[in-house]
Amino acid sequence: MSAITPSASPLQKLRSLGSVRSLPGPRRILLHTLLIGVALVMLYPLLWMLSSSLKPDTEIFTHPGLIPNELHPRNYSEGWSGSGNSFSLYITNSLIVTIGAVIGNVISCSLAAYAFARFEFRGKKIWFGLMLGTLMLPLQATLIPQYTIFYNLTWINTFLPLIVPKFLATDAFFIFLMVQFIRSIPRELDQAAMMDGANPLQIYVRIILPLMKPALVTTTIFTFIWTYDDFLSQLVYLQQNARFTVPLGLTLFLDKTSGSSYGAMFAMSTLALAPTLICFLVFQKRLVEGLATTGMKG
Repeated sequence: MSAITPSASPLQKLRSLGSVRSLPGPRRILLHTLLIGVALVMLYPLLWMLSSSLKPDTEIFTHPGLIPNELHPRNYSEGWSGSGNSFSLYITNSLIVTIGAVIGNVISCSLAAYAFARFEFRGKKIWFGLMLGTLMLPLQATLIPQYTIFYNLTWINTFLPLIVPKFLATDAFFIFLMVQFIRSIPRELDQAAMMDGANPLQIYVRIILPLMKPALVTTTIFTFIWTYDDFLSQLVYLQQNARFTVPLGLTLFLDKTSGSSYGAMFAMSTLALAPTLICFLVFQKRLVEGLATTGMKG
């Protein structure tokens, strides 16, 4: 394996991992066996869910193996139309909330990060410290005050409580991520643009945004996955079946008073993975680049 110099960038260190091909045969086989074993452990829950989506309800928990004794593909058709509304409604609602949150986070967090990274104003360090301090606040600590505000605004049972806060730069993690990236962009570019007559907003749009694509892609992917998979906030603010998102729609297959449709639930859970899986597969290269050039810097 090639040596990794202390001065190598995080991205160079990641790329250097590809040199495991130069390891001696036994060590390479041992390493590959270990990696395959870890991969199987990580993939087992996903494979079990996929297998359960094709089993009858009576077989899911009595035969925990991955190969069904009897294929039951009707779970997919029954699940798609068996929870009161077509499951496409819940997927559509989830995409509306998720895309709105992504747009809000990308715009507002990049603007806030630009201000912290490039401008000097009174109390800048204090405000930045307070912003970072919000990272340590659990969601449960702010849930009741936020619910009270949105209740007084009559926003309960709408998508607004899940989308509008994203346009107010409420995700400190992404602001910090972008601040780190913007600080790595030479200020000489800003000064050259100012000499050409550009104002701060034009510098942000024409210089900063194009250069921080890796950080924007990282923010987009994480916001998409975290919002799409969020259950607690959507459970609190959405009350009518027609407003439910995918996580809430899946709970409709569970009924403590009668029989639960586990097969249909696992079938729809498998389909619900598609958007996040496609998002990750399409942008995985950009995601690694974004983490390597922003989040791993001190």
